[in-house]
Amino acid sequence: MLSRCLGHRAPLLWLVLPLMVGLAAGKVAEFAPVPWLLSGAVLAAVVAVFASRSRVYLFTGSVALAMFLAGLASYALHRPRIEAWDQLPPREVRLSLRIDRVFNQQDSRRAGGLGTIIRADLPVEELAGQRVYFSLTMGRGESAPVRSSVLSTMGVLVTLPRNPPTTTFDGYLANAGINFRLTRARVLANEKPASAYYRFCARQAQRFSQILGGGIATKRPDLVSVLRAMLLGQQNELNEEQTAIFRQSGTMHVFSISGLHIAVIATGLQALLSLLRLPRMAQFALGLVALWLYVDITGAAPSAVRAFVMVAVVEIALVLRLPRNPLSALVASAMIILLVDPLQMFSASFQMSYGIVAALLLLGLPLADTLQERCALFRDLPKVTWGWHRSAIDTGWRALLSATAIGTAASLVSAITGILFFDLFTPGAFLANLWLIPASSVAIYMGMLSLIFGLIGWIAASALANHAAALVLWGVDASIRRNVDLPGMWYPASFKVNAAGPLILSLLLIALMHGYAKNWAGWQRAYWTPFVIVAVALGFGVTYL
Repeated sequence: MLSRCLGHRAPLLWLVLPLMVGLAAGKVAEFAPVPWLLSGAVLAAVVAVFASRSRVYLFTGSVALAMFLAGLASYALHRPRIEAWDQLPPREVRLSLRIDRVFNQQDSRRAGGLGTIIRADLPVEELAGQRVYFSLTMGRGESAPVRSSVLSTMGVLVTLPRNPPTTTFDGYLANAGINFRLTRARVLANEKPASAYYRFCARQAQRFSQILGGGIATKRPDLVSVLRAMLLGQQNELNEEQTAIFRQSGTMHVFSISGLHIAVIATGLQALLSLLRLPRMAQFALGLVALWLYVDITGAAPSAVRAFVMVAVVEIALVLRLPRNPLSALVASAMIILLVDPLQMFSASFQMSYGIVAALLLLGLPLADTLQERCALFRDLPKVTWGWHRSAIDTGWRALLSATAIGTAASLVSAITGILFFDLFTPGAFLANLWLIPASSVAIYMGMLSLIFGLIGWIAASALANHAAALVLWGVDASIRRNVDLPGMWYPASFKVNAAGPLILSLLLIALMHGYAKNWAGWQRAYWTPFVIVAVALGFGVTYL
C-alpha cells in the first residue's frame, strides 16, 4: 500500500530502502559468501524483469530482494575483514600509502586523514588495498600531505574493533569502512607527488583561508575561526570552548559544510550567473563546475559531496523541465551516494542530513500548510481591503508558522540523532535554529562574496564583506552562549540499549513516510504519530546523566 502511495512521488524509494536494510543487516552479521549473495541478487533481478509486465507483486518483491542481497554483498565488499585481524597485535610496519583525504589539524607538526594501502611489507602484505586512518608526525620543513600523493611511511598499525561504539572516533572510522589505524607514523619518502589538480586545490584552500581573514584576522581571530569553519569546513580552527558550546546548543551543524551551506552558495552562484545573461544550459554547467570546485577545494567532505549531489539532481530536473519533486530528488541523491560509497549510510552526517531533510519534506511542509490554513489572520476581511500593514503582518505570521513547522520536524530527528551520535539531548536547539539558520545564511552569503572579491583582487570589498560576516557571527556567538547558559537547554543523555537509537530512528522515518503517503489524513490527521514515538523514546528509552 505504501509503495502505491509513494511510488509516483519517489519511485526510487523502493530501490533505496531494501538496499539500506541489506547494508544494515550486513553490518550486523555475515549471512553468506559474497558470490552467493551476488548470484541471488542477479537471479532476483532476472525474475523481476520477466514479471515486470504482468505480475506487479512478484516484480516488486523480486526488486526488493535483489537490492537487499546487493546491500548484504556491498557491505562485505566495502569493508572486507578477516577474523585473524582481530587477534593481530599492534606492530610497526612499513606501508606505501595513497592519501585519499586529509583532516585539518590544529598542530601543524601533525597530519591525519584517510588513505589506501598500496603496498605493505611482510608480514602484513595482504593488507594491500585496505583503507586506513593515518596519523603522521611531520619532520622539520615537511608540509602536510596532499590528496592523491603516495608516501612511504613507517608507523604502528592497530586493528580497529569490528563494531566500536558509534559515539567514538573508532566508530566513525568503522562506519567509513576503515579496519586499521596507522599511528605514530613518519614519512620516509614521497613515492609519487600529488596530481596537478589536487595541488591546485590545496593552494586555493590556503588562499581562501587568507581571504576570509582579510581585515579581521588580527581584530577578532575567534570570529575568523567561526567563519573559516562555516565556509571552508576548518573545524580545527574552533577552540575547545567554541566546539563544546556549539554541540551543547545543538547548532554544530551550522559550522560544518553541509546542505545549508551548499544550498546557500548554489543559490548565490545562480544569482550571479543570471546577471551575465548566459543561456540556461551555460548557467547550469558553469554553476555546477564552480560549485564542485568549491566542494573539492574545501576537502570534499562527505556531507558537502552529498549536498552537491542533491543540488545537482535538482538542477538537472530544472534544466530538463521535469516536474519539481523534492522527495524524488532526495531519494535519487541518496541512491547515487549509496551506489558510490555505501558505507556512508552508517555515518552520523548521512543519517542526520537525510533524516532531517526527509522530515522537512514529509512532515514540515505539510504541517506548515495546515497551520497556515487553520491559523490564518483576517479571515473575515477581503484581501483587497487589508492595506500594507495587514499584508506585512500576514506575511510575517505565515513565515513564523512555516519556520515553526519546519523547525519542529527537524527537531524530531535531531532529538534522536543527537543522543545517538553525540550523547546529548538539546531541547534548546529548536529555538536556537529558528533564527540561527537565517542569520547563518547571511554570514555564508557574505563569506561567498568575500571569496569572490578576493579572487578577483578587490581587497577592500572582500574586507568589507568579512566585516559584515563577522558582525553577524558576533551576534550568533553571543546568542548561542546565552542560550547554553539557560537551564534545561541541554542534557548529557544516552540510550539505555545500544540498538534502541537506530531502531527508534527507523520507526520515526517509517511513521513519517506512512503519514505522508496517507496525506496526513484519517487517524493521522493530527500529525501525532511521530511526536508520540519521540516522546516515548525520550521518556522511557533514554538515561539522562
